[in-house]
Amino acid sequence: MAYDASTLPDVSGLTVGIIGGTGDQGRGLAYRFARAGQAVLIGSRDAGRAAAAAREIAGLPGVGPAATVTGADNDEVARLSDVVIVAVPWDGHESTVAALAEPLAGKIVVDCVNPLGFDKQGPYALTVTEGSAVQQAARLLPESRVCAAFNHVSAPLLADPDLDRIDLDVLICTEDRELVGVVAALAARIPGMRGVYAGRLRNAHQIEAFTANLIAINKRYRTHAGIRVTDL
Repeated sequence: MAYDASTLPDVSGLTVGIIGGTGDQGRGLAYRFARAGQAVLIGSRDAGRAAAAAREIAGLPGVGPAATVTGADNDEVARLSDVVIVAVPWDGHESTVAALAEPLAGKIVVDCVNPLGFDKQGPYALTVTEGSAVQQAARLLPESRVCAAFNHVSAPLLADPDLDRIDLDVLICTEDRELVGVVAALAARIPGMRGVYAGRLRNAHQIEAFTANLIAINKRYRTHAGIRVTDL
């Protein structure tokens, strides 16, 4: 079965909230979705910092005057968004997600956190009790619809205003097959991206861990490597 983007649902009316939206990955995703005309909410523990980041993103090249980019604290963003992307540092992942269990009930939650450590030999995957960051999120958010996606998207590419396209595939892991279409459609809002189903949540560990390999590739070849699935 070939990949057919025409079958994806219309997600243009969804509000995307980003928990950790003031970090590099979160800001980059917010920028790309804002460029696509998606309503975006920037979340942070500090509402003032989130609002400042939102104003900055709204003024970046490619973001139209009609774009809606606002900032608030994490709790408010979780309550007001249709889809919430978790893009916080790994060391704050468990506490941040656990604190948002109530406002995230019934929401689509996309976890893009990669549990990595760094030493003199470079990055390496950390052991997570639940198996992966997204499985930890699923345990903490039993009433949410959880998936992993956007783990391999380079923050510098997302933030580069001169790039109109980012050619890579977004691997999606979830127990909820309906989410695949929604998240793939969000990925497709960024020109060049495709969302590809990559298995259940138990398969997310190797996707998160592979980010360490991409960092090594980027360092060796001075690039911003991503993933593209062939023959699809």
